[in-house]
Amino acid sequence: LFQSLGVKMMPELKRPEVNMPFEGTYSQTDYAQQFINDYRQAGVNPGDVWVQSFSKTDLLYWINNAPQFAQHAVYLDAEFRQKNNRDLSFFSGLKDAGINIIAPPMFMLVSLDANGDLIPSDYARFARQSGLDIIPWTLERTDTSDGTANDWYYTDIQSAVNKDGDKYELLHVLAQDVGIVGIFSDWPATTTYYANCMGLP
Repeated sequence: LFQSLGVKMMPELKRPEVNMPFEGTYSQTDYAQQFINDYRQAGVNPGDVWVQSFSKTDLLYWINNAPQFAQHAVYLDAEFRQKNNRDLSFFSGLKDAGINIIAPPMFMLVSLDANGDLIPSDYARFARQSGLDIIPWTLERTDTSDGTANDWYYTDIQSAVNKDGDKYELLHVLAQDVGIVGIFSDWPATTTYYANCMGLP
């Protein structure tokens, strides 16, 4: 169905809930390879698949063993406690290893200036300076209709995102100032409306 509609696919290789190798024989690399094999067997164009994982090891395996599928491989960065400890060498190291896209939580890409306005963070600047594309997550995960954004997804920026309209301000900074190439969202109407208004693909 996806292929017939020309839809891009962005599957995530989830962290196993069992000890690996499973039953002593099925390893993490077997798991990562089966993930690719399923798309090959279905005849899916590798250029239409953006494989993703929270494990850098998985991405490096795909880069070395399935380079056609790895061209759009997405490194999901969940080490949010390292937001302020990511220096340029971290991002350059990813790029040098063949990783082209990084996907952190939204709040890692923005900071507040002296006036309380959203601006790109050092993390965002270093990622772009290293030549990495960025796809943050996850817009519309949190309900702000009550005037609050007391949620992990808005860590450190709650004061700037405390009503529904502020999500557009956040999205605008991410799109125009940070320079993201896409964003994960739990409600596509917001991103679609923004993209249509701004003439984005």
